[in-house]
Amino acid sequence: MRRVPLRAVFGTATVALAALLSSAGRSATQEKPTSEDSAAVERARKTVRMLDDVYKTAIVLITDKYVRDKKDYPAGRAAVNWFKAISDKGWHDIRIIDATGDPYNPVNVAKDDFDKEGIRQLKTGKAFYDQVTRINGKAYLRAITPIPVVMEKCTMCHANYKTVKAGEPIGALTYKVPIE
Repeated sequence: MRRVPLRAVFGTATVALAALLSSAGRSATQEKPTSEDSAAVERARKTVRMLDDVYKTAIVLITDKYVRDKKDYPAGRAAVNWFKAISDKGWHDIRIIDATGDPYNPVNVAKDDFDKEGIRQLKTGKAFYDQVTRINGKAYLRAITPIPVVMEKCTMCHANYKTVKAGEPIGALTYKVPIE
């Protein structure tokens, strides 16, 4: 079977995104898990990294294949609705938030101290920031990952992204995943 290069199948934007995702580093947790919890926390981190890869790849592919001009339904808006449906079903919480200070939609901003600190960490160059938290006695992994501009089409609706330095996050995905 002939191997087809990733770039030929998905285009340059997806390859750039894959390179960004593979550079995700280790994170620091706020709460130190016990040795029996450490494996569960690592599983949750692995899940977040996998979800992050799936979601970002889908957004890039949708933008690349279906967004031609400003009249088209943007992948970012589709993702906001997609993520709300996932969160509403109880699988995990996920949101897109702004990192520029000039959000396209004022609803998509950091809502709590974790999100605000996560954006600060991403702006210093971190590719992944997380912490373990407990809500009503249940452990969750809160994680945040950057969204950079990976293709020219992103600036079609977001002209302010044209001034962002290469690799700098314009947004982030913020997760709350149960630790099981």
